[in-house]
Amino acid sequence: MMYRIILLMIGCGLAALLTTAQAEPGCDDCSQSQAPRLWIPDGDPALDQLPLKSSHADVRINGPIAQVTITQHYQNAGKRPINARYVFPGSTRAAVHGLTMKIGERAVTAKIKEKEEAKQLFEQAKTAGKRTALLQQQRPNVFMMDTANLMPGDDIELKLTYSELLVPEQGVYQFVYPTVVGPRYGSDPLQIATDAAWLGNPYAANDSGGGNPATVQTSINVALDSPIAIKDLMSSQHKIQTDWHDAKSVEIALEASESNAGNRDFILRFRLQDDRIMSGLMTYHQGGENYFLAMAQPPARVKAEHIMRREYLFVLDVSGSMDGFPLDTAKALMQELLGGLKAHESFNILYFAGDARMLSPTPLAATPDNIRRAFAETSSYQGGGGTELVNALETAYAMPKTAEMARSVVVVTDGYISAERDAYDLIAKHLNTTNLFAFGIGSSVNRYLIESMAQAGAGEPFIVTGQHDVPEVGARFRRYVEAPLLTNIRLQGNSVELYDMEPGEIPVMLAERPIVVFGKYHGEGDSAGLTLTGTAADGAYRVDMPLREASHENRAELLPILWARHRLMRLSDWAGNKVEANRAAIIELGLKYSLLSQYTSFVAVDDIVANRSANAKNVQQPLPLPQGVSTQALASRSMPEPDLSWFIVILTIVYVGNRVWKEQKNA
Repeated sequence: MMYRIILLMIGCGLAALLTTAQAEPGCDDCSQSQAPRLWIPDGDPALDQLPLKSSHADVRINGPIAQVTITQHYQNAGKRPINARYVFPGSTRAAVHGLTMKIGERAVTAKIKEKEEAKQLFEQAKTAGKRTALLQQQRPNVFMMDTANLMPGDDIELKLTYSELLVPEQGVYQFVYPTVVGPRYGSDPLQIATDAAWLGNPYAANDSGGGNPATVQTSINVALDSPIAIKDLMSSQHKIQTDWHDAKSVEIALEASESNAGNRDFILRFRLQDDRIMSGLMTYHQGGENYFLAMAQPPARVKAEHIMRREYLFVLDVSGSMDGFPLDTAKALMQELLGGLKAHESFNILYFAGDARMLSPTPLAATPDNIRRAFAETSSYQGGGGTELVNALETAYAMPKTAEMARSVVVVTDGYISAERDAYDLIAKHLNTTNLFAFGIGSSVNRYLIESMAQAGAGEPFIVTGQHDVPEVGARFRRYVEAPLLTNIRLQGNSVELYDMEPGEIPVMLAERPIVVFGKYHGEGDSAGLTLTGTAADGAYRVDMPLREASHENRAELLPILWARHRLMRLSDWAGNKVEANRAAIIELGLKYSLLSQYTSFVAVDDIVANRSANAKNVQQPLPLPQGVSTQALASRSMPEPDLSWFIVILTIVYVGNRVWKEQKNA
């Protein structure tokens, strides 16, 4: 009898354990969550659950360089100490190089440390009852701020600073300031467990009046100064007010009506007079090294006489996060892209969510009948399920390729997945046979995934925030695939030695944006300079950039930081699953240039012991869903269905054990 009871207890206990492991956690420390979920207020949300009161971005764009200071204002209006966590986005190319914590009139400058050491310093200060802050990178465009021992009545400011280079396309400069992280789908249990601290962040749904309880007061001020007169200034997703000082200088702020500005990317676009760009050579000397930034105007696009026949494989995301506005926009984009195909081209469509389905077992000729069929099929889809992008790409690459055709994979998605690196590795593996173009759909796209997929696939990234973008984006795509602008691109030094260049090898140029190279150099002299050469559609291309004409202004002191960030992109952002092999180099760059990275973090510790009991409530700041994203995104972000195989094994053991016990009893 005892044997039977033990077996039953083991079976029931393990079954309960498995069931509990799959259940949605309800712990006080939300960092243990394994999937995004709908936020449910606990107690008085005004006092305990929403410590982040406001976020302000102060942006200075001087020439082609933008420097951004983000001020996060935390306040504990409750009656107990709290530890607060906030997940927020950043620009994919941001070089985050500073953090300051201000408590009243007292300011503490954060130090850059190796990630694990920074965590230890934070935990030690937290246990000691000191106010402390920890800034970590979860993805190149996703950051996490932890604060500890915020006492009742505390009013704390955290200021982080980052810089980035603005590179125009077709003469249009674009500054993007993301405001919210969209929910990410993940099906790899190990990865979900590793990233649980941010993947499991709660999201608040809109109330009946269209407001959102997780809305954070968001303000953005931009000071734009240019050596050339500015024109065509516009914001595509926010209403702005402008204060012009003169034709070359303007200040921009959000209109007062923008009460919910923090649920979509802030995108500012502008041109310069006569469509000129800020090209040339910029140099800076620091720490015994000479840094340079070379920007060269792209050649004029000349239509090639012979364009290789192309085959397009469209990979369309129809998962839950795409339901509604994003999928409607994607359908409009697909109509534009399919409608632009030429009669001698072929295509196919792979629709994916949790699984994948092909429009046709083989590629279809781009005839009017086949395009109408594709329109009808695409229009029938509604969003639902998870986002198994890697599986979809594997299916796409396994499709047989039509002989004598250049194949391009075109991915259309919001990018709300967590397995970015697996996707990059897969794309890079097939680069010799297929290039890839990535279209990001929505108001707060995962730009890191979209841009890096295109980088890995030697293609181009496109962002479509709404249906108004569709015609222009579709036209750009056709221009890019028809013919390259420049090939055989090389940068050489004249009377100087160039080294540590980023990128080391300049790829074929598809986009109508300047050629940009960071690097270092030895030597100087009246004849010293750099020469950029290449082959354009109408002949040789050459640009000479003498050192004596180099600019030392327009935020040139940021060149070392920007150089280091671009090297980190290659070593970390675009390295896929090989990034671990670059750990030592990444840490060295992070520590030398005071840069946030995958393996380096900022930590600030106040010397004063504020919470002697060291007891505090853990609070994770909920996020609003990005504009246009429904709560379907949370349902589809959840963990995969429980694997019942172990449960069946346990029941089998209990059943067999019971039979053995009965046979022994009857014997």
